[in-house]
Amino acid sequence: MKHQSFFLKILLVAVGTCVCLSGWSQPPLRSTTQLHEGDLIFHVAPQENAITQSTGHMGDYRLDHVAIFFRHNGQPAVVEAIEKGVVVTPIDSFVKSGEQYLIGRLTQKFKRRKTISNALQYLGRAYDFYFLPDNEAIYCSELVLLSFVDKHGQFIFQPIPMSFHDASGQILPYWLDHYAQAGLKVPEGAPGSNPTELAKRKNIRLFKLNIER
Repeated sequence: MKHQSFFLKILLVAVGTCVCLSGWSQPPLRSTTQLHEGDLIFHVAPQENAITQSTGHMGDYRLDHVAIFFRHNGQPAVVEAIEKGVVVTPIDSFVKSGEQYLIGRLTQKFKRRKTISNALQYLGRAYDFYFLPDNEAIYCSELVLLSFVDKHGQFIFQPIPMSFHDASGQILPYWLDHYAQAGLKVPEGAPGSNPTELAKRKNIRLFKLNIER
């Protein structure tokens, strides 16, 4: 019995560890009142697209967009980079019925107000359709990289090599055509980011968002 009790304790610890590492140890968030300023909201693509094909999945979820939650004049909103540029969007307009979202919450201390201020300074900036690191335009996950700072004022998220290839290592025809039309080469390996990679960072804890309307 003592041996059984010992192994049972080991099993429970192991299971608890797996749950914690999976990022789903907490119940879903069911209201915007549970969101914290600086939370990342990831959109789950309903089906595979060129972005998710080249950036991979977060478990069973395909992530193709990310926005930063904050309170705009006291009202819940996000600041995000979309096709019309960097904008502020009310949360009720951002979170659409029938769509899925994940919440990414930093587990380390960061300058919350400075982070939001950093993001808002890019309002009106054009969207970067070519995901380049050395221009004035900005794409969604790049806005996150440029905004979040730690207690020392240093950027929290560092860029990674960009990926435009599929699981076999071949650059997707969509991206070859996309860049060819602009007379550009696919910036494979250039410094950048993407929503899925951000969601996998060790300093991010994930929650499911399941708002009850």
